Amino acid sequence: MKLGIMQPYFIPYIGYWQLMNAVDKYVIYDDVNFIKGGWINRNRILVNGEPKYFNVPMLGASPYKLINEVGVNNDRKLTDKNLRALEGAYRKAPYYGDVFPLMERVLESGKDDIASYIAESFRIIGEYLDIKTEFIISSDLEKDCEQKGQDKVLSICKLLGATEYYNAIGGQELYSFEDFKAQDITLKFLKTSDIVYEQFGNEFQPNLSIVDVMMFNSREQVQQMLNEYTLITE
Repeated sequence: MKLGIMQPYFIPYIGYWQLMNAVDKYVIYDDVNFIKGGWINRNRILVNGEPKYFNVPMLGASPYKLINEVGVNNDRKLTDKNLRALEGAYRKAPYYGDVFPLMERVLESGKDDIASYIAESFRIIGEYLDIKTEFIISSDLEKDCEQKGQDKVLSICKLLGATEYYNAIGGQELYSFEDFKAQDITLKFLKTSDIVYEQFGNEFQPNLSIVDVMMFNSREQVQQMLNEYTLITE
């Protein structure tokens, strides 16, 4: 069984979705500390040809809280502001008519904490892209929460019966091939290929939110992009 474990990121770049799509089960790591200034509550969209941050309004964000303890501000005015920002950025994009309703569902989900809010966005967008992976919420698992780092990941792998563990390429320094092999688990790192597409005829801006990818590409094209990666296995 192929397993992935990642913190929940808001409408993340396509590499995150490639990892999610590549595994059988995907653990949304919601019971680790919130990181301010990271990708949990924000991502980047294209505004007038330039990357701009697009944020989830939060309540009580703190690095001393777990991700699932940080609230979402569902004030209607803030939701409408974000929807208007998306409309202004992408209303002339070729697949705006397909993707904007998805983002309305995401932004209007009404989930009270950032982890549930993002998990719901994964379900909505994952359904659109026909991603079949089973989502598992980390805080629902009975595990030793005193463990940290690789030890905690390995315990989740054993708990769920994983034979392969996939991680993003950026995690190479965090995990040991030997330690996973000792537990009869094959460690693999996913490296996204160079993915380029048309963005209003401007200079291409890479690694924007999956929303940008979907606005400029058909569902079938995005599904093909989900397989454009290589796996590093030592």
